[in-house]
Amino acid sequence: MTSQISQQYAFRAQKSLGLVGGTPDYTLIPGFETPDVPARTYAYSADGRLFAYALPTVVRIFQAEGAQILSELPLLNIIELNFSPRGTYLSTWERPVKLEDGTQHKNLRVFSVSTGEELVAFSQKSQEGWDLQYTITESHAIRLVNQEIQVFRPTEWNKGIVDKLKVEGATTACLSPGLNPSVAVFVAEKKGAPASIKIYGLLSLGAPPTCQKTFFKADRSQVKWNQLGTQVLLLTQTDVDNSNKSYYGETGLYLLSAAGNFDCRVTLDKEGPIHDFTWSPNSKEFGVVYGYMPAKTVIFDQRVRTLYDFGAFPHNYISFNPQARLLALAGFGNLAGKIDIFDRRSLNKICTIDAPNTSFCDWSPDGRFLLTATLSPRLRVDNGIKIWHCTGTLMHAQLVDEMYQASWRPIPVDNVPAFPNQGPLAVAPAPSASVAALQLASGNKGVADGTPAKPAGAYRPPGARGNATPAIFKREDEGGFSRSPSGQNTPTRGYSRSPAPPGSAGVNGPQQGGQGRGGRYVPGAPSNQSPSRPGVGSRSESGGERGGQQGQGQGQGRKRNKGGKSNRGGEGERDEQGGTGQGQKNGQNGRERQQQNSHDAGRPQQNGNGNGKKPTSIDLNGVNGKSANGKAALASASLPPLDTTNSTPVTPGLDSALDPIAKKVRNLNKKLKAIEELKDKAKRGERLEATQMKKMDGEAEIRMELAGLGVTGP
Repeated sequence: MTSQISQQYAFRAQKSLGLVGGTPDYTLIPGFETPDVPARTYAYSADGRLFAYALPTVVRIFQAEGAQILSELPLLNIIELNFSPRGTYLSTWERPVKLEDGTQHKNLRVFSVSTGEELVAFSQKSQEGWDLQYTITESHAIRLVNQEIQVFRPTEWNKGIVDKLKVEGATTACLSPGLNPSVAVFVAEKKGAPASIKIYGLLSLGAPPTCQKTFFKADRSQVKWNQLGTQVLLLTQTDVDNSNKSYYGETGLYLLSAAGNFDCRVTLDKEGPIHDFTWSPNSKEFGVVYGYMPAKTVIFDQRVRTLYDFGAFPHNYISFNPQARLLALAGFGNLAGKIDIFDRRSLNKICTIDAPNTSFCDWSPDGRFLLTATLSPRLRVDNGIKIWHCTGTLMHAQLVDEMYQASWRPIPVDNVPAFPNQGPLAVAPAPSASVAALQLASGNKGVADGTPAKPAGAYRPPGARGNATPAIFKREDEGGFSRSPSGQNTPTRGYSRSPAPPGSAGVNGPQQGGQGRGGRYVPGAPSNQSPSRPGVGSRSESGGERGGQQGQGQGQGRKRNKGGKSNRGGEGERDEQGGTGQGQKNGQNGRERQQQNSHDAGRPQQNGNGNGKKPTSIDLNGVNGKSANGKAALASASLPPLDTTNSTPVTPGLDSALDPIAKKVRNLNKKLKAIEELKDKAKRGERLEATQMKKMDGEAEIRMELAGLGVTGP
């Protein structure tokens, strides 16, 4: 094994730029001077040897180990910079401008790192995908220009383009790693023509593609090669979801082999978007996070066979550590920011890290630490860096105002300490002094050992405290109801908003609630409500004097309600028979009909014409009981009278239907329930007030009083 390279990370903020050493001290690299003006960007080389940052007037290149400056390039307004894989070349990009002589502004330039000489320059308008793509040996470099793939030899920049390939409609070209590089070219869907991906061998661009696949619903794409460069994953996405199930469009995932011996669509068993996907460093498996929240996470092999399903959890991020031993699943963005660390060998969860407001997360090159950062402009408060051990312990914390960028120093796997492939993980070292300082500043006891503090929880009204959370308010992974994949946000209610109790046949059918048309359900009231009340006529009187009074009352109500809508259809017919009137009287009529229907059960029903057929419409106010020619009144009068001797008159109201003894029993039971809730709080260790303790002392007296009333409790 070659000599080890020290761990290091860099950060860039509005007023600062720094290089910080790794475990165990986490101190600033001596000799590195922070520039006087804000830096535009910074970059490490892929092998970790070099570090460069761009200022408004100069680009400086350093040796990362020891922060020794190597060269300065007098370049103005550089926005982006990047190293080639071996650190031989440095590419820079600046915003294109119109030159006075009318020539094209060559804003993409390539420099030699050793000499600082400009080797070649190009015109590149778009900032997205601005840099050239190099093979790992730097033998070739490619760029996509106007649907044409251009190939260069970096050792012979002066020869210009050495090979090219024209692909009609090409929007993305991605060069694979590995010793036998290939180029994946994506063509977006356009004017009814399907989208496609084609894979060409870099050294034989003129030959037919080694693998290709066509598909629909693909306006944009994201391409990821495995580290060997033998297989590629393609994520497709549309700008608009025609089914209106997702605001962000539809997504699809495809797997293709560079050799052309395998290609297929990755079939996912849960509807919803694909949040994240990644290859394992071993190039033999990949993980996908997909579906409506809570999303599912599944690991597939290189033939798209399911290896393990982690279930449904609120995750939208997946990452293997560089040694492929650990797996991080997290929920960032609008999720809580919890990171679950799993052992890929045993598939057991190692720990859960609470890192809210995280906008950047990455494994260290040695695979033992996770760096989480809160960056601007995603979030302008609480910006900073936290470094966690893979066992969940917080190792280091650094708060930085308005921080824009943070990253580990890349180190090849051969130059870091070996990570155990099996058995227990290493014990976390002692945290740095910054963790104790953060604990004192925040007053959070959970910060020191990395365990999350107990959340305050959502507000619960007094009547719901001390009880279990209803399943309708729980997430699916916490035992709640399963959300439908139709995209609706409001789950189906497990209860009814209508005045009648759930599951009971409504007195007024489908027109309950809101207009006073139905009988009110009173909790605790007896179920055998009276079909008639003193002073109330039979159904045959609905068209008489009482109906006229109701119609008059409704007419006066409409005059008072200037914004009311005119009644139409069946409501107009009800107005002729007496109107919908006042809710209390209609509720009485509804209870009369309910009892009458139960009394008439078992014999044929008669409509207003007396022909023995069922009425074609449901009338809420007895309209079907009276027709225009008066035959319904005769039919109603011929019904036998109801026996009301054993019925108790019901008066509207909450407590008027109960006798004094029942009221007292109900109130005493309420007190006992409150005492039981206080006992539960005391068992959980919550502090009770003196008045609550006094209330608990009265339990025996309440039970004696219930026993005196003839009620025996549990």
